Amino acid sequence: MTAVPPHIPGPESIGDPDTGTLGGHTARQLLGLGGIAGLSAADSKVYARTLVEALGPVAERPLRLPPADDSFISDDHTPVEFSLSFEPGTAPTLRVLLEPGAGAPDPAENGRTGLGVLRGLADRWGFSTARLDELEDLFFPPAPKGPLALWCALELRPGGVPRVKAYLNPAANGAKHAARTVRKALKRLGHRHAFTTLPDGDRHLFFALDLGDWAEPRVKVYLAHHELSAPQAAGLTRMADGPDAGEIEEFLRITTGADADPGSDADPGSGADGRPARRLMRRPLQSCHAFTDRQTSRPTGFTLYVPVRDHLPHDGEALARATDLLKRYGMDPAPLHHALAAVTTRQLEDGVGLIAYLGLAHQEGRPPRIMTYISSEAYEVRPPAVPRAEAAAAGR
Repeated sequence: MTAVPPHIPGPESIGDPDTGTLGGHTARQLLGLGGIAGLSAADSKVYARTLVEALGPVAERPLRLPPADDSFISDDHTPVEFSLSFEPGTAPTLRVLLEPGAGAPDPAENGRTGLGVLRGLADRWGFSTARLDELEDLFFPPAPKGPLALWCALELRPGGVPRVKAYLNPAANGAKHAARTVRKALKRLGHRHAFTTLPDGDRHLFFALDLGDWAEPRVKVYLAHHELSAPQAAGLTRMADGPDAGEIEEFLRITTGADADPGSDADPGSGADGRPARRLMRRPLQSCHAFTDRQTSRPTGFTLYVPVRDHLPHDGEALARATDLLKRYGMDPAPLHHALAAVTTRQLEDGVGLIAYLGLAHQEGRPPRIMTYISSEAYEVRPPAVPRAEAAAAGR
């Protein structure tokens, strides 16, 4: 029997979503994605209602109006993003990332609203926010800065009760204080020497916490890395048993074609095959370092994210590369193909950014995972880098 948390309307109440509103549009997409991830229809409806409620008043905003604010979650400012996490031999795990304070009049109110929504979810599902509460003064100052205050991610599981993650802004007190904020937060949570193990980065993007029913709750630090070559990317992991240089370089080759055109972007270094190493000049790569063990300073998890929408001409090419990547790791790409069809009816060659990021995740005690991030495109489709007719003429 599907567990419906208190105060969540029953599955029948979701009905047919009004796709003319933000909530209806994203709820319809989630309903389509649920079955692909192995969720029952009842569970998918519970989660769709949860998404609409967590978005608050902005969910009722008609899509014919522009976005309520400049949400940093997606390029078209939709405050919702979906992702599928793939492992060998099982259905992918569906996640939804949302900004519960979207549409708030200012960043401070955005943060207060987000905290209220997250604490309401904690009451509903019976998990603690103690670790988040301990950091409130660091990440929610009276006049916060930066492009976000709080994001919430729901990992959707059978049974109608998700795992929950909170994403916080290290630059809430100003970019120059971001590193100090991260260092203090890690220490407060018992990871006293973790900060010293992090690689260099151009900026601290997110500080994230697992909340609720996790076997090993993680504290995660995300870094941005501009103009990074493949050999440099291979040196980012600090895990004791993380991916080797060859695996990272192959991941970048598959996802970006980074060895196809060394050209003017050539770096003085070289890749594992001795060829010039091309720097990735567009939106930065992101690395994530996950800490679970307070007895050691080393992270137990590492993920590398590539913004494939900045490296490929259109989503048809992005899907082809994601398919190659999934097959390389022994994973079935069919659910990703079905997922894209569930969120949009447009031709993949007519836009770029439906697949926003591809990620390679390593975690101690688990096989590698492939992460695929799917944009809602509620407001806008980013034009392809190469027009469709030109791509066809070139044989792409």
